[in-house]
Amino acid sequence: MAVIQATEDDVKLLARLMRAEAEGEGELGMLMVGNVGVNRVRGECLDFVNIRTIPQMVFQNPGGFEATQKGYFYQRARESDIRLARRVINGERFRPATNALWFFRPEGDCPSQWYGQYNSGRYKNHCFFAPIESDCPTVFD
Repeated sequence: MAVIQATEDDVKLLARLMRAEAEGEGELGMLMVGNVGVNRVRGECLDFVNIRTIPQMVFQNPGGFEATQKGYFYQRARESDIRLARRVINGERFRPATNALWFFRPEGDCPSQWYGQYNSGRYKNHCFFAPIESDCPTVFD
């Protein structure tokens, strides 16, 4: 059962984002990027108060994703990407992105905090950051 509402076009859009941001991290990395996106739609907190749909989340500016802002968000969604997007829309979560609202690729080690949010872990090249539960309780539902 879906944890956020999504049309077929929304699923494909999320799949494109997951591919653009983490294709080099494999399926698990792409799933974690999907977790962050779904969490932003669910969040109703911090920088994501007015983000209620997948298109709003994907194209949020400022504060959105590098892929949509720096020009490498152009590849179509493949069937395998769409299947991964459906999994996160249906509520599958993967550590360390389980409750994360942010991720980035640092030059070195992950900082303990990023913009006041705590490091929840690293997967390959990406560090993930989650709010404290009292700041964003819906991300922890």
